[in-house]
This record gives sequence, C-alpha cells and structure tokens, in this order.
Amino acid sequence: MSSPATLLTYYQQAQASTGVPWQILAAIHMVESKMSRLRSNSSAGAQGPMQFLPATWASYGQGNIDDDHDAILGAANYLHAMGAPADLAGALYHYNPSQDYVQAVMTYATQMESDPTAFATYYDWQVVFLLNSGPVVLPQGYPHVAAIPVG
Repeated sequence: MSSPATLLTYYQQAQASTGVPWQILAAIHMVESKMSRLRSNSSAGAQGPMQFLPATWASYGQGNIDDDHDAILGAANYLHAMGAPADLAGALYHYNPSQDYVQAVMTYATQMESDPTAFATYYDWQVVFLLNSGPVVLPQGYPHVAAIPVG
C-alpha cells in the first residue's frame, strides 16, 4: 500500500497528463478499494485498486493492473477518453453506471477540494470488512499488518 504522499504524487501526475482532477481520482480510489486496503476482484471481475475490468484495462491501462501508479493513470486515461474533465459526471457514469456511484465520487472529491485535510482523513479512515469468520478492522499497513477481529 502506497503512502499518502506517494498516492498524491500519482494522482497529480495523472491530472497533469489528462486534466482529470486529482481529487476525482482519489475519490474513485477511496470508493473502489479504500485506497488499496481492500484487494479482491469484484463480482463482475473488476481487478486492482481502481477496479478495472480486464477488457477496459487492455484498452486504457498500461503496466500492472494491481499497481497503484499504473491503475491511477489507467483510470485517468479512461475518464479522459469518456469526456473528463469537461463532463466529469458523464465520464464517472461510464466508469461505473450508477448515479449513486457518481454522487459518492463527486461528494468525496468536492470535500477534498474544499478541505485540505480531507484527503489525509480519508486515507486514515478505519476500514471494517466482513469475513466469513466475522468482521475485522483493516489497519494502516494492511495487508502487511494483520487484520484485527472485531468483538
């Protein structure tokens, strides 16, 4: 898992090359994998920290789908191809066709844009995940630091 400073660098590099605001990329990363704390394929087969379907990755990604840097740049490339930054909501809807998803990403991004401490706060949010054996907390440093059973 990349540090907040490293992730911010990746988001800003992707913004510089595509025009997609770094806050949008950070918000997608937050929604999709809790900034890389959750690492599993979706029920639809999406993979990596930015949750790409393999066919979409083949068209817009480059490098390793599981690498934060590569996945963030791939997401920026895809969003740009779908109309961002001019039409962020439309591009986000292509990324995940759900108005709730679009609203969640836009809300997180707006908060990060208006509050300089929001990105660090989201990075540090406690993540609780339900396993078959029960809920666990995914601490900072997960998966290199073991999950903590709740209860």
